[in-house]
Amino acid sequence: MSTPTKGKSSESPTEPFKRAVATTLRAIAGKPELEVNYAAEKPALNQERARLPEPPRRMSKADAAILRGHADSMALRLAMHNPQIHKKMLPQGENARSVFEAVEQARVEAIGAQRMSGIAQNLSAMLEDRYHRGNFEEITDRADAPLEDALAMLVRERLTGQKPPQGAKKVVDLWREFIEKRADRDLDRLAEEIHDQRGFAEAIHDLLTSLDMGEDRSNEQDEDDQDEEDGKGQDDSSNDQGAAEQDDSSDQSAQEDAELSADEQPEQSAESEDGPPAERPDDMDTGDSEEAGEPWRPKHPLSNEPRGPDYRAYTMKFDETVGAEELCDAEELSRLRSYLDKQIQHLQGVVARLANRLQRRLMAQQNRAWEFDLEEGMLDPARLSRVVTDPFQPLSFKNERDTDFRDTVVTLLLDNSGSMRGRPITVAATCADILARTLERCGVKVEILGFTTRAWKGGQSRESWLGANKPQSPGRLNDLRHIIYKSADAPWRRARKNLGLMMREGLLKENIDGEALDWAHKRLLARPEQRKILMMISDGAPVDDSTLSVNPGNYLERHLRWIIEEIETRSPVELIAIGIGHDVTRYYRRAVTILPNCSKKKPSPPRSAAADAGCTE
Repeated sequence: MSTPTKGKSSESPTEPFKRAVATTLRAIAGKPELEVNYAAEKPALNQERARLPEPPRRMSKADAAILRGHADSMALRLAMHNPQIHKKMLPQGENARSVFEAVEQARVEAIGAQRMSGIAQNLSAMLEDRYHRGNFEEITDRADAPLEDALAMLVRERLTGQKPPQGAKKVVDLWREFIEKRADRDLDRLAEEIHDQRGFAEAIHDLLTSLDMGEDRSNEQDEDDQDEEDGKGQDDSSNDQGAAEQDDSSDQSAQEDAELSADEQPEQSAESEDGPPAERPDDMDTGDSEEAGEPWRPKHPLSNEPRGPDYRAYTMKFDETVGAEELCDAEELSRLRSYLDKQIQHLQGVVARLANRLQRRLMAQQNRAWEFDLEEGMLDPARLSRVVTDPFQPLSFKNERDTDFRDTVVTLLLDNSGSMRGRPITVAATCADILARTLERCGVKVEILGFTTRAWKGGQSRESWLGANKPQSPGRLNDLRHIIYKSADAPWRRARKNLGLMMREGLLKENIDGEALDWAHKRLLARPEQRKILMMISDGAPVDDSTLSVNPGNYLERHLRWIIEEIETRSPVELIAIGIGHDVTRYYRRAVTILPNCSKKKPSPPRSAAADAGCTE
């Protein structure tokens, strides 16, 4: 075991900052026992635990402000929000519920911003980062602008006087005239009721009614009043003293209700923030269901944001899912693999070192345990002194305990589009090669998939559409080609040649990322392993000229965003993205970017007439 260098602390440079943020969160929330964790996952909160983003090792002032903003948002949610009142006042409609959640979060954050300027600055940094990452600045159509985000920013503006973040400005401008024309008085009333959660919730219902999103609550109110009267009558008849004590403690009841733990009120905890259990994702942990500053969205898309259900394919009979060996004969695959090896020959030493380092890191995560004082096994030298001090003491043996490791499978989904031609596709194939070899050494199964189209400009799908006199809104208008380079159960040595197929000219065409991601995700869900990881390796947005020429310009991108959101928020699969030469963080929450060195000219892949005859295009 290595020891820390003398004079230097082994503690991470961010640890003091993380402790300070956690302490501040507990202090503002008034919950000294709150468990605060940091992870490279989406921030989450419940009554007992808070999960904050892991800060970067080299942290800038902006990074610190964003992290503080997440912590302040969570703390204010715990301190200023009553889950029981929220559950009782939550509307039933999906669109209305989403707006209600967003505006309530704006209320608790506005209270903190009014009282402390530091909190106001931190929240502003967090919101700016969120809307910048969500690529809201590029939205030009109201149909793509989430109404709940626009309302939350307008309410924040009325409550605090702060203008919307630059990243959300376009979304707010698209909806401002519509909202203020119909509900200007309701927005003013929200400012008057900011410190009364029940009154504020009533004002939100009036706001929803003004926007034609309200619902009839008269029957619910009558039932609530009747329940309260019945409960009061029972208390009076059974125990007058108990009723008197309840009156004396009325000022403390709201705060006590807000601090009840998830274990004490499981049904309330599951429903208070995220709606009825029937509409919650099956795989979502009830302990981490409440998200500060980023309200949970309903399962179905909002009426003003038709991102997923309107997507369709004109025809699927020309699509294909094939193995790499079916597209090219064995001789040509060997030749292409040799070409790929030449491209990465100067990296072999680096690849080997990286693979060994990654393997050591992964193996280090496997906590081994030993059983001691056994009658048989390996002799334990640490306990031989017993024989000297007590000759009648039997020898002590030890055995390594078998540890049940969590089964893991990783799917690598590679973009095989024409824009990846040259250095990017070589980098993608190299990444797949390194990851697959290393993970297989560590007992992790790896599947390698690719996606492109069978033809440029639509192929047989477009011909079929033209033959049908060009019906309106045909949807996806190209023939998909999904390629299986390596199945999860196939050993790497048998599938390594298949990656050479990506080096062949003519294979790389257009890319429809949304359907490819959905295909890889469904394959992964069918696997028996406990942990499932999906890694997308791409160079940017989906592009198919045939589809985009007869559909809205954001047709493919909108579907991709919808698929990503479904996986990231509702699936047990962990989604990660690697951008080759392009920043893909505007699509994926967990992503990194690789910038390939394009300064060197690469020779063309080998070609031959026999090879062309043996490969299917």
